Amino acid sequence: MQSTRRHFTSLLGSAAFIAATAGRARAVPKPGGALSVAFDGTTVASFSLDPHGQYGRFAPQARVMRSIYDSLVVLQPDQSVAPWLATSWQISPDRRQYTFQLRQDVVFHDGTKFDAAAVKANFDRIQNPANALLSLPQIGPYTGATVVSPYIVQVEFSQPFEPFLHNLSATGLAIVSPTAVAKYGKALGQNPTGTGPFRFDSLTPGSEIQLLKNAGYQWAPANAAHQGPAYVDRLTFSNVPEQLTRVAALQSGQVQVADLIPSQNIAEFKADPDFVFQQKEMLDSNYALQLNNSKAPWDDKDVRQAVKLSLDIDLIVRVIYLGTIERAWSPLSHNLFGSAELELTGSWQPNRALAKSILEARGWQLGPDGIRIKDGKRLTISFLDTQGNREQRLDVMQLVRHQLAASGIELSIDSQPMGNYLQKIENGDYDLIAGAQYTPDPDVLRYTFVPQFRSIIQGGTINDPQLNQWLIEAAAEGNPVQRKQLYLQAQQRIIDQVYAIPIYILRYNLAAASAVQGVTLDTHGFPIYHGASLGNA
Repeated sequence: MQSTRRHFTSLLGSAAFIAATAGRARAVPKPGGALSVAFDGTTVASFSLDPHGQYGRFAPQARVMRSIYDSLVVLQPDQSVAPWLATSWQISPDRRQYTFQLRQDVVFHDGTKFDAAAVKANFDRIQNPANALLSLPQIGPYTGATVVSPYIVQVEFSQPFEPFLHNLSATGLAIVSPTAVAKYGKALGQNPTGTGPFRFDSLTPGSEIQLLKNAGYQWAPANAAHQGPAYVDRLTFSNVPEQLTRVAALQSGQVQVADLIPSQNIAEFKADPDFVFQQKEMLDSNYALQLNNSKAPWDDKDVRQAVKLSLDIDLIVRVIYLGTIERAWSPLSHNLFGSAELELTGSWQPNRALAKSILEARGWQLGPDGIRIKDGKRLTISFLDTQGNREQRLDVMQLVRHQLAASGIELSIDSQPMGNYLQKIENGDYDLIAGAQYTPDPDVLRYTFVPQFRSIIQGGTINDPQLNQWLIEAAAEGNPVQRKQLYLQAQQRIIDQVYAIPIYILRYNLAAASAVQGVTLDTHGFPIYHGASLGNA
């Protein structure tokens, strides 16, 4: 049942692309030209293209960075890993040491060589607490690296760390130029330097990122659709957070590609022969609501439960996304290893009568305007947000607001720029946050919920010893059956204790003008522009 569902999801995500391109599969791509992409980069006002840094954990940035940076390994469709900048590797019997053989022909955009010393410098940079980089949880119990020879590096851990190879495939551990790090320091994000098929040209904060073809590129992974340099000379990402404006820009020809097409326009693009539409489930922790359980009254599990029981999530997802994506039951998307999506499906239903009963038993009585009051305080949830309506998230929250009001709970939205948002999370100055996190491994739960590993962008103050134990054990567990069981237990506890309320499973999508060939979505669900061209030669 589970494998059938995953196969169906995979086919659904690629069927439109296959059908639309079947007649053009043997065409010879036309080199040259400029490709323009309108993307929902809501957070680009503070845009940083440092894959290891504070803003690099947000998907809009990662979608740009995938064209600038390469990784040591590539994630294949079956979620196994294959060589990329690393040609091979060996794992020690105790699983605490990885020895990588590296390609010898790779050059960073600044002209310096990629080698074992560069790999060591990247991991050491992430590990250094002074840098406060958000990729730190992804290298786990890393203790250091040894340059064995110019193109052999040995990476060491204090204990087994099972997510490591999967994490290496994602942009969070992409390889940056150590020379550029030394030159730019914290400004690397505005001067990104990798080895990828496109090199950085310019950045206009809040508006546009310009990339140029890396003419010397010869080291795409073996499973890439295209080898050698990119076909297009210039790749432009324009930040267009308003979804209907992105649609209009694509339909009018101002851009050739647009992403996150809103649900009401998807059928139109699928049916229009002038466009090719692609959609794929991301490997992700599902978009979920997370109450601040260190702050009254959200420190009371029963009150959190009342919030969950007030929500008809099926209705929310159906109204907002019109059947184009699924509601979520689990913290992890169902294509990700260890997901409890099938196990948790149907495990709770909305029950507003029970929600009201719980709140009344806790002393929250209806006030004259229909909002509950206790000890003179209104039952108000302040929702802290920084990403606007990306993926129609604020549309979701408006329905959440309406449904909570029916139980006597008031929801206010506190929209903040990124810097203020992170400061408020650090200070615990919020009631509710919401988000998702792209990930190739279920270990994302460890740095979402375990206090000593938690990333600031995840927020939260949960400290559940049983949950902590399972997630720490799972990161070190080499037996996939036992590891999966630990994640199933952890997700069940997250739902039972209402540490998170999953809302939807994202299917990332994009539409391209029919003249555009070779844009693909990788296993992670991220767009790849390396093989893109503007027609046939």
